[in-house]
Amino acid sequence: MASKSANTKIWIYLSVLIISFCMIAPVYILIKISFSEPHEVLTQHPTFLIHDVTFKHWKQVFESGNLWEPLRKSFTVASLTMLLALAIVTPASYAISRLNKKAKYIFILTLFFTKMFPVVGIALPISVTFLKWNLLDTDIGLVLAHLIGQLPFMAWILVATFSAIPFDLEESAAIDGASRMQTLSKVILPVAMQGIAVAALYVWLNSWNEFTYALYLSLSTKTMPLQIYYYVERGGFFQQAAYATILAIPVVLITFILQRYLKSDYLGGAVKG
Repeated sequence: MASKSANTKIWIYLSVLIISFCMIAPVYILIKISFSEPHEVLTQHPTFLIHDVTFKHWKQVFESGNLWEPLRKSFTVASLTMLLALAIVTPASYAISRLNKKAKYIFILTLFFTKMFPVVGIALPISVTFLKWNLLDTDIGLVLAHLIGQLPFMAWILVATFSAIPFDLEESAAIDGASRMQTLSKVILPVAMQGIAVAALYVWLNSWNEFTYALYLSLSTKTMPLQIYYYVERGGFFQQAAYATILAIPVVLITFILQRYLKSDYLGGAVKG
């Protein structure tokens, strides 16, 4: 029995190592290319490790004049999209979660109705409408476009999160003399913080990496994904790797900031308490 358990653990650890390697290797290769000399990469047998480190690709990116404004625009749009989505969806999701199952199901289906249409199909009429409203090539225009797809997605996560919180918690808070707002702010929201953090993280990442709406709605100032696509079209292989690495840095930072909420037992522990 002990031998079987040890073998199971070995297979689990081995699987984790293989999966981790498959996930990390592409990121490492991307970073490696951005710091490698062309003769190390553009060969039939490129090496896995970096032998000749160079910063000239990064220097070209920083001196191109096409980095800071796209970076600012991507960060501003992703952050505003996340904050507005949280402000709209969090109270709405809590209200939906307290409906009966049939009404809740209808609401969820209605929310996902907008996700049934391809983004590329609705981006054109949206861009025409935004042109009339003078929202083309503006940060707020791109934020509104991103909210179209992100609101149902965040609602789907948060309705499930609030539905998992027992109603007994609210009744206990009411018995202790808490008002409705105190119950929401001091009991429900802290318990639901893990789901809220996950939803916020996904919305921020989706907006940060979004391409189609940015392609239709950005004219003079590109976002970071559009800037990478610009170098893909021009064949700037190494600058493209440097841009993609820069694109990944804020993702790592945001994930690190929110990682303390990404614990599987966060909700369970709170409910038991």
